[in-house]
Formats: sequence, structure tokens, C-alpha cells
Amino acid sequence: MDEKDLLNLWNKKRSQIIMAQIAPTLALIAIVVLSAQGTFGSASDAAKYLAVALAATTGFLSLISQYAAVREGHALLRDLAKVSKPSEMAQKIASSQQLLSLSAVAMIGFGIGIFALVIWSVLG
Repeated sequence: MDEKDLLNLWNKKRSQIIMAQIAPTLALIAIVVLSAQGTFGSASDAAKYLAVALAATTGFLSLISQYAAVREGHALLRDLAKVSKPSEMAQKIASSQQLLSLSAVAMIGFGIGIFALVIWSVLG
């Protein structure tokens, strides 16, 4: 692949990570609104468990998609570093391995934290 193809693929991977966040974000918005209104206080246990399961499922599937994109992004960055006479942009992107790794760690950490808060707000 040449530099242009690699940069296009890089942009697709970044978009994939962003798009994978839409469904869990919408689910979290609904859960936050319902929780702020006190709806879960009078809800049945089944409704509470459904809300937690929805958050868990959308969050877990999102993390899998995002983690796969990050993993593929690492390979792409290694390929981009091998391009002869890379542009300044290609050099900058190729040097972002640590930032990409940090984003993978942050996704896991924030995912666990948010899920714990969902459980607390719904079942608490």
C-alpha cells in the first residue's frame, strides 16, 4: 500500500472507533435520563436488569469493535512508518503508537467505570 492508501485506511479506522460509540452513548443517555427522573426507584427488578443488560451489551460490543480498530491501527502505523519519503502528516501519524495504546487502555478503564456507575444508578 502506498502512503495515500494507508492514510485513508487510518481515517476509516478512526471513524470506526467513533461510530462504535454511538449505540452505547444513546443507551447511556436514556439510562441517565431515567435515573435522574427517579424512574428506576419504582421500576420492577426486571426493568432494572434489562437496563443494566442493555448497557453491558452495547458497551461490551462497542469495546470489542473499538479494540479491534485500535489493534488494526497499530499494524497500520507500523506500515506507515515503512513508507519511503513520507509526508509530514504520515510521519506524525506513524509516531502516534503510544497515543493509540493509551486510547485502548482508556477505553477499557472508562468502560468499566461507566458500567459500575450504571449498576449503581439503576440498582443502587
